[in-house]
Amino acid sequence: MNRFTLVLAIFATWSLSALSDDWPEFLGPGGAAHSSDTVPSEWSESQNLKWKVDLPGIGSSSPIIVGDQILVTCYVSQQDVSKRQLLAFDKTTGRQNWSLDFPIDYREDPLQGYITEHGYASNTPVTDGTNVYVFFGKGGVHSVTLDGKQNWSVDVGKESSNRQWGSAASLILFEDSVIVNAAEEAVSIISLDKATGNENWRQEAGMLELTYGTPRIVHLDSGDSELVISVPGEIWSMNPVTGKLKWYAQSPMTGNVSPSVIVDGETVYSFGGYRASGSIAVAAGGKDDVTDSKVLWTNRSSSYVATPLLHQGRFYWIDDRGIAYCTSADDGEVIYRERVGTLKSGRPVYASPLLIGDRIYVVTRRSGTLVYEPGDSFDPIAQNVFDGDESDFNATPAVSDGHLYLRSDQSLYCVAES
Repeated sequence: MNRFTLVLAIFATWSLSALSDDWPEFLGPGGAAHSSDTVPSEWSESQNLKWKVDLPGIGSSSPIIVGDQILVTCYVSQQDVSKRQLLAFDKTTGRQNWSLDFPIDYREDPLQGYITEHGYASNTPVTDGTNVYVFFGKGGVHSVTLDGKQNWSVDVGKESSNRQWGSAASLILFEDSVIVNAAEEAVSIISLDKATGNENWRQEAGMLELTYGTPRIVHLDSGDSELVISVPGEIWSMNPVTGKLKWYAQSPMTGNVSPSVIVDGETVYSFGGYRASGSIAVAAGGKDDVTDSKVLWTNRSSSYVATPLLHQGRFYWIDDRGIAYCTSADDGEVIYRERVGTLKSGRPVYASPLLIGDRIYVVTRRSGTLVYEPGDSFDPIAQNVFDGDESDFNATPAVSDGHLYLRSDQSLYCVAES
């Protein structure tokens, strides 16, 4: 190996290492909801809490991590002046590096219905390691540098499905584009150029109404890619370069669909629908209507809000009624279904589960974080509560370098071994 090749190899290895601790999007790298890190299974204000910072406003969006920064969005309302903020903190110390304001100079949906449950900052940002891309619903999509300078802003619509659901879907990246599920704002899926914000394509369809999940990318063995998303009554695959529909399949999910699709190789899974109406598995790579040819199974087992965790051929989640599920990825059949008796009443869980090391972590809204192992039964190892924080914990956490980052409507927390 010559010196030039050796330098390139070292640089490539260093680059991969530098990026390996990033948590760049909702549910982590590729939306897989898996981390090989090890984090504490128990914590409190006096145990394994490395730092805590109070946030200026509320939010259900998840934190993301890039380099030495953790980024989070908030909705701030003070003396009749409302705005959204993107804030950056040092992930080691919690020191705030910068914040950027996004004034609300338009008519937002009134605080009613399900908006009272999750608020006005529910969309998780995404980063490519150079910029961070933020979606604020009617407030548009924004590209921001990692030192807090705004590159561009794009309005993607100001519609509302029925003025009580609000915006929820998170952004994803594909090659040089930002993909936006603007179903609530424009009844459209939109692709924007990362560098300029210019629109690459827009796919508008009435069936997108009440579609709140984050789309995902399937990378086929053939080299092609598919953009997949679950809509009420169907699951779609689109060409991520052109926006053209590639295939679709009828699904049992009717009404609003909130969980994100789950991709495992060339298999696409989806859960959701009003009152958690069903689940489906579809083999990717088809054409036109694949209901009869590519649907592997459908089932009544489902999740209403949280995106289930896929691990070793099983799905795990705790639903918004406080019931812990484990189902088979082979056919969707229930392996266990157990009520979690330690949760406060109401809708106790909105966050999605993560597999961190060999344990599952589920953040509940008002009853702490449950930690348990995958298996044939639900046996919690710990339930960790910050007694001084009575606000909602709606967000799925982030993981980096052996640290767990949780956000509530009140604070941002870093948990690590003391």
